[in-house]
Amino acid sequence: MSYPSKVRIFEVGARDGLQNEKQLVPCDIKVELIERLVDAGVTAVETGSYVSPKWVPQMADTVDVMAKLTRRSGVTYAVLTPNMKGYEGAVASKADEIEIFSAASEMFNQKNINCSIAESLERFIPVTDAAKKDGIPYRASVSCALGSPFAEEITPAAVADVSKKLYDMGAYEISIADTIGVGTPIRTKQVIEAVADVIPIEVIGVHFHDTYGQALANYHAALEMGITRLDSSVAGLGGCPYAPGATGNVATEDVVYMLDGMGIESGIDLKELVRTAWFISDHLGRIPVSNVARALKNKLN
Repeated sequence: MSYPSKVRIFEVGARDGLQNEKQLVPCDIKVELIERLVDAGVTAVETGSYVSPKWVPQMADTVDVMAKLTRRSGVTYAVLTPNMKGYEGAVASKADEIEIFSAASEMFNQKNINCSIAESLERFIPVTDAAKKDGIPYRASVSCALGSPFAEEITPAAVADVSKKLYDMGAYEISIADTIGVGTPIRTKQVIEAVADVIPIEVIGVHFHDTYGQALANYHAALEMGITRLDSSVAGLGGCPYAPGATGNVATEDVVYMLDGMGIESGIDLKELVRTAWFISDHLGRIPVSNVARALKNKLN
């Protein structure tokens, strides 16, 4: 069995991870979280999103977070941009790249952004046109790629169709997201195979939630297929406000532990990452969901 020798982890804890927290996390804590992640070796980090504070109040201070960060050379600081207003915020804050998103689920898209899949793609055209003009790279995500929270059937062909459209719009990466964490390794491979039939496999990324405890197995299946772009969230933070039953993302430290054990380079220092997981978990007043963070807590000194 051949695995990649190196992967890139896109850390989503500061945005996708924190967005569903009921208690507002202060700007300075978010900044320290991001800077600790970078100190641990993270080279691509989702710092926030330019969305309406009415719908996602946790992200209302993204402009302040971006202003207070000490930028590190070689690190990509990305923001989520659902529309032109969000794009303008991203440009003003000098984000290195932006993220756009759609879904393989019509019902989820309606709940999430109040439009159909086709309409969501149409809405992003002004954003992607502006990004091309300004020379700002963008990645795209396909939510509910392995299952829907609304009992719809999500076929691999449907995921491939949305992925191809986003890729044709100029996204340099298409992240296949299991938003509600229902995927299994075989299902993961089936979806990746379908998407790889229509876009290059080297641009495919994966983003798995651990609702049913399958995320690491699914990452392993993706690695077997040659996927090298992995999303994860420190301390297993996260969940989706528009996906009933969705629990957290897989913990970055659990992914890194697995990668280290497989001899696959991520560039991330596991102990520093675990310290960061405990930093944000202590602030939130709970222990990390990560097995690795709990196991290593007393072995950090």
